[in-house]
Order: sequence, then structure tokens, then C-alpha cells
Amino acid sequence: MTALAPTLQAFFTDRLTRQRNASPHTIAGYRDTWRMLLTFTAARTGTPPSMLDLEDLDAALVAAFLDHLENDRRNSIRTRNTRLAAIHSLFRYAALIHPEHAQSISRVLAIPPKRFDRALVSYLTDDEVAAVLAACDQATWTGRRDHAMLLLAVQTGLRISELIGLSPADLHLGTGAHVVCHGKGRKERTTPLTTSTRAVLRDWLAENLTDPNGPLFPSRHGRALSRDAIERRITQHAALAAQRCPSLNDKTVTAHVLRHTTAMRLLHAGIDTSVIALWLGHVSIETTQIYLHADMTLKERALARTRPPNSRRGRYQPPDTLLAWLERL
Repeated sequence: MTALAPTLQAFFTDRLTRQRNASPHTIAGYRDTWRMLLTFTAARTGTPPSMLDLEDLDAALVAAFLDHLENDRRNSIRTRNTRLAAIHSLFRYAALIHPEHAQSISRVLAIPPKRFDRALVSYLTDDEVAAVLAACDQATWTGRRDHAMLLLAVQTGLRISELIGLSPADLHLGTGAHVVCHGKGRKERTTPLTTSTRAVLRDWLAENLTDPNGPLFPSRHGRALSRDAIERRITQHAALAAQRCPSLNDKTVTAHVLRHTTAMRLLHAGIDTSVIALWLGHVSIETTQIYLHADMTLKERALARTRPPNSRRGRYQPPDTLLAWLERL
């Protein structure tokens, strides 16, 4: 038997499951990466996956696989880097138990992640948020559910996976109202609720509290909503809201845009980025810096403080709405 097969099995059953207690999402992501890599290698070499050795997965082949992800599968650079991280993780483990393959392993580990352009984050203004929430028809059960769900998302900044995982037991609507969620990396996070959000959620629970441990925002069949279902509902409400708030036509509204909106609201309120990182459940405060780059309000304040002493205050504004429209073309 080659060294690869038992190493791969031990990596998943011992390293990830027993030693690191990795989450099912992590294990599934690593599994998919290695399934694609082994299939790609078998097609290139003509060797069945069970007969492949560590030496067959050299740096040149791994680099070719990464190019295949980008060029043939049209994966983004972020996805390419995520796949590379899964490959690196196994090779670091293999280096401990197969020192005889140290040279080839070190060459694979030397493959760097690829840099990529970071676009400015998109977020909604207060008027746009109000329009999206108003688009939920609260005369219907699904409209009341969506209104409560989107209001909670905008106020707390929960990830879509965290919204899906919420149950009524996670809500605490008494004194010091808050919601408890189990976030990324198995981190439990507590987020306070405003008075208006608490009132809406209390009404929602009064109407739908059947199973305290069931989904907080279920489908009509009582099951948890899928990611696609939530994104579809957000898209529908945003399209309807664009009729009364035309600026939404220029934005793609997703669950993550609602999360960005929460962060920008906190930033505009003068909240420190370290607190925003804790609020959103970011592992590193560096992740929160993207909101500073996107915030024109802070940049306008900085510009006002650094203006020449004899210049006029403020920025140029078109004198007419038609001229403003032409300048945006």
C-alpha cells in the first residue's frame, strides 16, 4: 500500500476528527478538495486514486490543479486559496509521519496563496433598509416571518448560517434582551437587541412558538430555511422596495450586504472597530478594517479637517437635479 491512502485516512479520522474536533463544515470542505485533487491527479497520471503515492502529488501537479480550478472550473481566487489551505493542512500532517518525503512535501508547502483585488463593501442606507423592511407584506405569514428575520439580520449583523441555526431558545426577550448564536469556528456570541427588534420578535414568537428547539424562522413545512431560500426572499423584497427607493436598483442586496450594513451603522455611530469585530464575530480586527475603506463619511470628515485655511467649506454639489443625473452617467 502507498503512503498516501493511510495518511489521508488518518488525517480525516484522527487529525481532524479526534485531535482537532473540526466542525462538519471544515471536514466537508477538506473532503471535497481532496476528492477533486485525487480525481484530477488520476486523470493526469492514469493511476487509480487508491494507488497514488505522496510523490505523485508534487508541487508541479498541485500547481496545475490550482490552475485547473481557476481556468477550467472558473473558481475565484478566494476559492483557489481555500483549496490550497486544505492541501497544505494535510501535507503539514504528512511531514510529521513521513519524513522520507520531506523534500517533495516542503515544495508543496512553499506554494503561496494568490493575492486578489478586494472590492469595496456594499451596504444599505437607512432609507434603503426601511424600504426593504416595508416591502415585507405583514398581512401574510411569510411576510411577517421575513420582516422579523430581516430586521434581526440588519440589527445584529448575523451571518446567514447563524440566522438559519437560530431557535426560539436562543432569544432572551426579558430585561437585557439579546440573542445567542453559534457562529463561525464554533464561537458562541451574544448580541443585544433594540426595543423595536425585541417587540417584533416577541410578536413573532407569540404566533409561532411550537418547538423551542426548532428553527426560529421556519419554512411553511416547519423545516429550517435554506441559504438559497433566504437569498431568494431578500432578492424579491429588494426588487419590490426598489419601486419606492430607486437607489436600490444600483445594488445587489444579499444577506451579507445586510451584515455589512450593520457594521457601517456601528461605524457611523462612532463605535470602535475592535468592538465591531466582537459584534460581528470576526476572528481578527484586520477583517473589520474593510469598513473603514468603504466609509465615505469618515473620509469626508478627514477632508474637512485638512482643507486649506481660505477655502470654502463642503464639497461641490450640482445646482440642479438634472445636472446631478447627467454627472452620474
